[in-house]
Amino acid sequence: MRGSTAQAGTTTRRLTALAPEQATGKARELLADIVERHGSAGEMVSTMAHSPAVLEGYLSLSRAMKRARMPRAVSEKVSLAVQEWIGCGTCRAAHVAAARAAGLTESDIELARQGTSTDAREAALIAVALRVLAEPSALSDEDVADLRAHGWSDRIIAEVVGVVTLNLLTGAFNLLAGIQPEPEEAGA
Repeated sequence: MRGSTAQAGTTTRRLTALAPEQATGKARELLADIVERHGSAGEMVSTMAHSPAVLEGYLSLSRAMKRARMPRAVSEKVSLAVQEWIGCGTCRAAHVAAARAAGLTESDIELARQGTSTDAREAALIAVALRVLAEPSALSDEDVADLRAHGWSDRIIAEVVGVVTLNLLTGAFNLLAGIQPEPEEAGA
């Protein structure tokens, strides 16, 4: 169940990153705050500053999902599966690095990119996450019952939608804006 992967070749930036003084309204304030606290905002966030609503929405959802109870390694597996489906090389590379930092093996990472896991419990959650992305209208009582039978709490089941949504937002934004790694970086 994969989407189309971004084509190899040089990607042209379609939207430019903004410095805080180039942004307007709330985006200017948010961007300036990020730069002041962290030294820089990163290309995606600086580019999101074209829309105060998108930037504020991304930051709010990103901060909220940091309070999720889904285990970090599992969240990274879900993110890898989703980003593989979406085809965002930038996000995929970031999640491969985050997965390694969370202790996942190269085998774990490859299986997650294929939408599965050696752990049946995790595989069930990843499969539902991909359905949340690709065919949410097909989700059923049986899907939720199956996740519960695998020991997932209602909180984690609900958080799957948040993880998928955050990944869709970042992946789709990067693809639209043309924020993709150069071909030699894309294989991460």
